[in-house]
Amino acid sequence: MGSIPTSRPNSRTNPEDSVLIDFVIPPILSDDSSSTPVQSISASQVDGRHSSFERPHADWFTPFEPLSWLRGGHAQTLAGNYWPRVLREIPHDPVAVDVDPADRSRVLCHCHWQAEQVRADRLTLVLLHGLEGSSDSRYILGITQLAWDAGCNIIRMNMRNCGGTDTWSPTLYHSGLSADVEAVLHYFVDLYGLRRVAMAGYSMGGNLVLKLAGELGAQAPEWLVGVVGVSPAIDLAASADALHEPSNCMYERHFLRNLMRRFRRKSELFPDIYSMDGLGQIRTIREFDDRITARHSGFSGADDYYFRAASARVVARITIPALVLHALDDPFIRLTQESRHALMANRAVTLVETQHGGHCAFLQKTNRSDATSFPFVPRDCRHWAEASLVRYLMAVAGHGDGS
Repeated sequence: MGSIPTSRPNSRTNPEDSVLIDFVIPPILSDDSSSTPVQSISASQVDGRHSSFERPHADWFTPFEPLSWLRGGHAQTLAGNYWPRVLREIPHDPVAVDVDPADRSRVLCHCHWQAEQVRADRLTLVLLHGLEGSSDSRYILGITQLAWDAGCNIIRMNMRNCGGTDTWSPTLYHSGLSADVEAVLHYFVDLYGLRRVAMAGYSMGGNLVLKLAGELGAQAPEWLVGVVGVSPAIDLAASADALHEPSNCMYERHFLRNLMRRFRRKSELFPDIYSMDGLGQIRTIREFDDRITARHSGFSGADDYYFRAASARVVARITIPALVLHALDDPFIRLTQESRHALMANRAVTLVETQHGGHCAFLQKTNRSDATSFPFVPRDCRHWAEASLVRYLMAVAGHGDGS
């Protein structure tokens, strides 16, 4: 295995040593005056009072320039969900991993392994989907293709009950189950002797991987070399309430319909545990979490669940290299000022916020002359966040092949 660089992005840092910068630097625009700047925020108050921005000085970074006709958050979000992709089949092994011996819960992982003789030395990416997604979510498959071509191993992890595994666990899945991610990490590291492992998650999955990184803090194992959250639901309460805003009713109805369908299925599979009786009409995500998620997952209510399961509580303790990508026009993911400051004050974390990008979309212009040339990752990729996270993880952990 090639040596891992010891420059600052790779070092374990003590968040208490960092200093919050509080001064104003105008956003740096690209040469195209019509483009939207990408900001890596050192300090920020995006309520119009003052902001401090600095373009990241890193080989992995390419500024995000949205498609000119897709600048709105809703437009990016919806287009990102349906944008045509050309994805090829990459050989994979389905593996069931025990994550909770107490209730015998298992999760399904789809593993893409490089050749056996180099497997342990290659960078391994563990990818985690969002709410009501799966290991077959389109962004997960997009990252898989990029990372595979870059020489990485990939583990596409399903949360409990996802990916057709409702019978594999008597429990529900929720945003606090970071221990499941840790169990998957240790399972494959112990099985194959993996030397470099990184985590990446979208939305709810982003909250889970950041939560685990914060919980591990300075005790993170040496082989855990990086973490990325894309549109992460760091502040669960604020984001759940944003889903109930009138402009977001279509998203809330979509999630709620799928969640209720899954709960009905669980009540049929485990009638001694779950019942539809007495629930009444559930109209919002907060009501679902209050009456169902919290009740069956050991929380006193929605507020308790949102507080205890949110990575916002622990992001200040992250010590491994971390990247957070967030669009300011995300329709329903909210990043509070407290969480933003906690991220900015942590020297291990790189926070990149863009004016546009929507939720988990980040569809960008292609055929750009300023596109970063980075080994193994295409110069132009329509899906900016997917390419950025692969570039970032290879920059802080070494390329997929260890170089």
